[in-house]
Amino acid sequence: MSEPDIHPTIVALSSGSGRAGVAVVRISGPRVRFVLETIAGGVPQPRQAALRRLRDEAGEVIDSALVLYFPSPASFTGEDVAEFHIHGARAVLARLLVVLCALPGLRLAESGEFTRRAFEAGKLDLAAVEGLADLIDSETEWQRRQALRQMEGTLGDSVGRWRSALIESMALLAAEIDFSDEGDVTGPLVEQALTGVTLVLPELSAALGSFAMGERVREGFVVVLAGPPNAGKSSLMNALARRDVAIVSPVAGTTRDAIEVRLDLAGLPVLLVDTAGLRDSVDPIESEGVRRARALVARADLVLSLRAIDSEPDRIHREANSLAIATKADLSGPPSLPGELPISVVSGDGLEALLTAIVGRLSGLTQAEPALLTRERHRVAVAQAIVALEHAVDGRHGQAELLAEDIRVAVLALERLLGRIDVEDVLDQLFSGFCIGK
Repeated sequence: MSEPDIHPTIVALSSGSGRAGVAVVRISGPRVRFVLETIAGGVPQPRQAALRRLRDEAGEVIDSALVLYFPSPASFTGEDVAEFHIHGARAVLARLLVVLCALPGLRLAESGEFTRRAFEAGKLDLAAVEGLADLIDSETEWQRRQALRQMEGTLGDSVGRWRSALIESMALLAAEIDFSDEGDVTGPLVEQALTGVTLVLPELSAALGSFAMGERVREGFVVVLAGPPNAGKSSLMNALARRDVAIVSPVAGTTRDAIEVRLDLAGLPVLLVDTAGLRDSVDPIESEGVRRARALVARADLVLSLRAIDSEPDRIHREANSLAIATKADLSGPPSLPGELPISVVSGDGLEALLTAIVGRLSGLTQAEPALLTRERHRVAVAQAIVALEHAVDGRHGQAELLAEDIRVAVLALERLLGRIDVEDVLDQLFSGFCIGK
């Protein structure tokens, strides 16, 4: 079988689809030089843009393009890579892809295939790949910062440092086990090995402690609108979203199920949830909506507890994560109660103060630096490593063989985090979520 059949050269649009000023088509694999010589008239100097006319098999010009060549191994995938920066017309793109895929050994890339080749070539560890996926999907400033930090290898570097320290402890234990009778093996090696473990444990615990925040930044802070029927929850949701998301009606019980909308508040990702009015109801559908609303309130990062200013004070239990709001403040009637923030979606009064209060509450949940751990897979791996190392430290059995096994389990958990072992099930799911061309 020929080399291209074993590892075909792949091609895809790497920029956004649709009409655009410029589109970028990327190719990677062993046939890149052949492609450049065939349709671009030759191979340009590495990493230097060259203006070329791209031609089809009949010699007809497809487009004028900037062509870039990145020879192996100094490329994103570790293979020869080329990019064609063409005009973004659909007709130009379609013709170029047809011509490229007609060449021997070339095919369209699958979702995430470029990044998977980069992973397999050792250009990115699995944590960095996940960071790249999150960066592509980022919608807010906090998500961008966190994803970029992970893509650039902050987690990988930390794991590498922890792993090296633990392997050094394993080496000391190996010396204790195998060479204790040799003259050049001196000192309390078991104690030295445990000292290395105790230095790593606090860092692992600190990283694990950051997981909740990392997950929140990645998924979004959950802010729930709660209150009795006709408290103005749906109207407030539409005002904050600046579009009609929820149906607004004077009829009580209009909202039966949770309605969600994603917002960017001062760079913080927020999942705003409108819920059913909290009241007792004989309607089974409304009762289910109320049950779900109470469940959402219980797990929310922040609850906006609403009541209409002309209504009786609600009986919702005030939690530390709630913000009391008096809606319909444009109506004549009694003033808001102490601790309530009066707002009116009709006049807009109080909305800016409300946004400031929401951002202030959520910012208080964040930390100065983006979290190291952002996915459940990360949390599980680090937690497993901590359990194994705590067993080694707390056991105090003093047997080098058992200590070495505990440390080995921790090292395997960290290696699994970086994708060095036992992650095939993770890879297929992860790369399938990438866009084609990345």
